[in-house]
Amino acid sequence: MAYSFYPGCSMEATGKAYLVSLEAVSHALGLELKEIPDWNCCGATVSANAIGDLPQLAMTARNLALAEPAGNDIVVGCSSCYLNMAWANEKFKTDARFRSQVSEALGAAGLKYEGGLRVRHLIDVLVNDIGLDNLKARTIKPLAGMKIACYSGCQTVRAIRRRDFDNVEYPVMLSRIVEALGATPVPFPAAARCCGGSQQFTRVELIHELTGYVLETAAKNGAEAIVTPCPMCHMNTDVYQAEINRVKGTNYYLPVFFLTQLIGLAFDLKPKDLGFSFNVVSPDKLFAKHNIKN
Repeated sequence: MAYSFYPGCSMEATGKAYLVSLEAVSHALGLELKEIPDWNCCGATVSANAIGDLPQLAMTARNLALAEPAGNDIVVGCSSCYLNMAWANEKFKTDARFRSQVSEALGAAGLKYEGGLRVRHLIDVLVNDIGLDNLKARTIKPLAGMKIACYSGCQTVRAIRRRDFDNVEYPVMLSRIVEALGATPVPFPAAARCCGGSQQFTRVELIHELTGYVLETAAKNGAEAIVTPCPMCHMNTDVYQAEINRVKGTNYYLPVFFLTQLIGLAFDLKPKDLGFSFNVVSPDKLFAKHNIKN
């Protein structure tokens, strides 16, 4: 299966483990991900506030224009990038004024977009193209007994409301993937709650509260670890976990995995190819408990 692949800025920086493990898992599944040539930032989170919605969406549309000649669906792993690209694509197809404005902007750079692509989140591709049965069949070392909080985050499921993707308020697809790998998803009512996003730059107290609630909910429901497809959710729950413990007087110790790291474990891929060295909260104790070699 061939797709155009948009890694986004985070996968080359704070979400490096995501990119490393995605490459390993894609190879195992036979997914052919062709990186969009000369892609640029989607303008996630802060750019729209600084330069306005139209310039930000035009930046995103440039990536669509660059990908269109290949004719493949675009696969996005980062939830913020997915939100921006899927929204720009939908708006281009349904809003004539927006289409005219963006086409003019692209034309100034010698580019053109016809609106012929689909933008899809990695979870969508794993469930609807690869299939849960195939994920289960490829699983060599089921993650039996491992209790996981499946944290989709607020951006993964809210970009475009599609009946064939996931529930906006109560996402379930991530849990189904985790079940296919042999692990046990715990009840997790915070699955679509916001972590505070990039507010760590300006109002870190929001991260303490919002991400703190996610950690609290995971721990109360018996999770041993958190899994997410979102680099921002991953960073806030992983990197800020120790600070939240200090500020709130808690004692959480929850390893936070990218979805592809967990899939790679179940596929018995080499741990060095799954980027665990980038995780701040070490998974070593969890691995030892479940007899997983790292």
